[in-house]
Amino acid sequence: MIRLDAEAIRGALSDDVAARLFSFEFFPEIESTNSYLMQQEAPPPGQVSVALTDNQTRGRGRHGRTWQSPPGAGVCVSVGFTFATQPANLPALTLAIGLGAIAALEGVGVPGVQLKWPNDLVAGDGKLGGILTETRSHAPGAISVVSGLGINVDLGSKPAPDIETDWAYGVADLAGIVETLPSRNTLATSLIDGLCTTFIDYEASGFEYFVGRWSNRDWLFGREMTIETPQHRITGTAAGIARDGALLVDAGAEGVTRITSGSVVMAGSRKVNA
Repeated sequence: MIRLDAEAIRGALSDDVAARLFSFEFFPEIESTNSYLMQQEAPPPGQVSVALTDNQTRGRGRHGRTWQSPPGAGVCVSVGFTFATQPANLPALTLAIGLGAIAALEGVGVPGVQLKWPNDLVAGDGKLGGILTETRSHAPGAISVVSGLGINVDLGSKPAPDIETDWAYGVADLAGIVETLPSRNTLATSLIDGLCTTFIDYEASGFEYFVGRWSNRDWLFGREMTIETPQHRITGTAAGIARDGALLVDAGAEGVTRITSGSVVMAGSRKVNA
């Protein structure tokens, strides 16, 4: 396994991101980069903390699910950021982080990745990666956020990632969708730049800056689906997202329902006329 080169990655970051670094830490192995940053001092407003690893042994997804990749098979990184004042629509940040991750992938020659609301990256119909965003209070009026991102790069003959998920289509990796893989160093640099830039843009403009880009990346749109919310289970056709990032589900005679929190437990083929 060729290990990530933390010094090379840090040295290749954009000037704006490098100037905002509060901390940058690399771990050959760690239970969870998100958990680590959540336990550390939060960066001052406008600055970023980065935790990167070659081997995440107890990675976490939404609702306590696990995400573990074989050593060297992917990139796992978490970025912490402190908003001086809480954004008006903080729950939609995860969607914006997904769009930032896709832009970062495109920047290193990986096209065609889509997003499954609210936090999965999809290649074809396989789960390529996932996002976990967590928050904690900071100084009065401020809020600190940690967003973790895991991407499968090349699973090869390694065991499939240990992912507890409702995903019925299996996993995907970058090796299966591009002829020439970017190095993990290049990929990690681009992802860190992309996540940091997303935080900066979100602080300046909120989700309004991102919402117009979602429709072209929406894996769910037009698919028959079932979603479980804290209150009930809804079956219908995915109809995109609202301006605030809520999922829209067309339940037929019951009308279109807004979903702000929930898990998609089933998604079928996209309707031809969608």
